[in-house]
Amino acid sequence: MKGYSIEERAIGLAHYIIDSKDTVRGAAKKFGVSKSTVHKDLSERILKINPILAHEVREILDENKAERHIRGGMATKMKYSHMNDDKVG
Repeated sequence: MKGYSIEERAIGLAHYIIDSKDTVRGAAKKFGVSKSTVHKDLSERILKINPILAHEVREILDENKAERHIRGGMATKMKYSHMNDDKVG
């Protein structure tokens, strides 16, 4: 997504997060920017550009933050699930 302004990127990121309910990490990968850039765009820049959109994004980000420990636990479970399979046989 080259050839865009910072404001356009921030708005694009906001719409992407709202539509997909993706994480900051997922949005960073999709847009080819760092997690820090996504965070700054969605927590600071979008607030100045479009406060209503910023509020909608904040709700999604807060929900993702509240659920991240669950996703982390599931990822760890999947990572080590093969160990139990090896012990059974």
